[in-house]
Amino acid sequence: MSSRGQAPAAGFSAAVLQGLAPDGGLYVPVSWPRLAPPDFQGAGDLASVAVRLLAPFVAGDPLAPTLGPVAAEAFNFPAPLVPLEGQGRLSVLELFHGPTAAFKDFGARFLAACFARLRGHGERALTILVATSGDTGGAVAAAFHERPGVEVAVLFPKGLVSPTQQRQLTCWGENVRSLAVRGTFDDCQRLVKQAFLDEELKARSVLSSANSINLGRLLPQCVYYAAASLAVWRAHGERASFIVPSGNLGNALACLWARETGMPIGEVVLAHNANRTVPDFLASGAWEPRPSIATLASAMDVGNPSNMERLRALFPRLEELRTVVSACSVTDEEIRARIRAGYRQFGQIWCPHTATAAQAWERLPQQVRERGRWVLVSTAHPAKFREIVEPLIGRAVPVPEALAKLLARPTQCVEIDADLSALRAALQPESNQ
Repeated sequence: MSSRGQAPAAGFSAAVLQGLAPDGGLYVPVSWPRLAPPDFQGAGDLASVAVRLLAPFVAGDPLAPTLGPVAAEAFNFPAPLVPLEGQGRLSVLELFHGPTAAFKDFGARFLAACFARLRGHGERALTILVATSGDTGGAVAAAFHERPGVEVAVLFPKGLVSPTQQRQLTCWGENVRSLAVRGTFDDCQRLVKQAFLDEELKARSVLSSANSINLGRLLPQCVYYAAASLAVWRAHGERASFIVPSGNLGNALACLWARETGMPIGEVVLAHNANRTVPDFLASGAWEPRPSIATLASAMDVGNPSNMERLRALFPRLEELRTVVSACSVTDEEIRARIRAGYRQFGQIWCPHTATAAQAWERLPQQVRERGRWVLVSTAHPAKFREIVEPLIGRAVPVPEALAKLLARPTQCVEIDADLSALRAALQPESNQ
C-alpha cells in the first residue's frame, strides 16, 4: 500500500515496476509476517535467509516461483560480521564486498533480477531513474548495465561526490546515462519524483526507480540485517543492536523492517553526519527538511530524506518512534579522528560513513555498550574515499579488484540544470551521448 493511503494496494511485482505509488507516496507492506529464529533453521547463507525472509512478501505474486533464483543472483557475495579485537561485544558488518564495493549492490542486484523476470520481450522500453549521493548510482548502473530493454539515467550532484565515486558513476555508457546535476542530492531526488508524475515523460517510456524509493530495492536490504542478527543470536543468545550510517534512511528503515518481522534485533542508532534533519526531529518533534550540507561522508548528505515518510507511516506517533530509534550527528572533524582511531586501535580502515557509525558507538554510555551486542554497519569500501582516508592513516588503501576494473574504464557524463525541463531534454532518445 502507499504510505499516503490514497492509492490502491498493489502486489509486489506491481509495486516494483511502478516505483512510486500513484498518489506520490512510497509503497510499504500492508502487514508484517511473524517470523522467529527457528524459522531459519538450516539457512546458513544470505540467499537462503533471503528466501525465507522475503517469501511472505511475494506470496501469490508472479515473482514468487522465481524468488530462489533471484536471491541466488543477488546475494552471491558475503556480508561478513567481523569481531573487533579487544571488543568482544562489538563487531563490524561489512557490506562492501559486491561489484561496486558498497551496500547498495545487494538491493540493486535484487531489483535488476526482478526486472529481468517481470519484463517480457517486445514491451515498451523501461527507463530506470536513480538519484544518487554517491553509491546508489554505481550499484544500479552495474546491476542494469547492458541488460536488454532497460535504459538507466543516473542523477548525481555535480562536485558533491568523491572523485572515485564519480568515476564509478560515469564509466558505463551503452544503456546507462550519467547526468551531473547542478545542485544537491535533494535536487536530484526531487527531479526523480517529479519525473514520475510528469505526463510527457510517462508517455515516452515506462518509468521506474532504483532508489530506496523502490520497494524492490529496500526489502532485500532487510536480509543482511536478518542474517547478522541471526548469527549473533545463534552464537550468544542475545539480540544484535545496530548503529547504521544514515542519510536517505533506506538502510536504517531496512533494519527496522527486519526487526518488525521478528528478527532478534535490539536497539537501532542512526548515525548522521552534519545533516541534522533527523536527529533534530527526534529531539524537537518538528519535521524541518533543509538544504543538504556537503561533508566527508558524502553519501549521507541528505537534508530531506524520502524514507522518513515510510518511517512515520510505520511509527506515526513521535513518542513511539523515539522508543525504537535514536539518532546523533557527527562532525567532519570527529569523522577524521575516528578513521585514525579505528586504524590505530583495531587495524581497521574505515570509510567516512563507517567512521560516523563508530563515533556514534563511542558516544554511547559505557553501561549501554556493555548491555548488548553491538554491530557497526560498514556501508562502503574505504578505497572509494582514498583522498580522505589515506592521509589520515598514512598508508595506501588497497583497491578491490572489481573496483579497480571499473575505475579503469573511460568516463562520460552530461551536465544538466536542476529542473524538470532539463531532465526531459537529457532523456530524449537522441540525447544519449
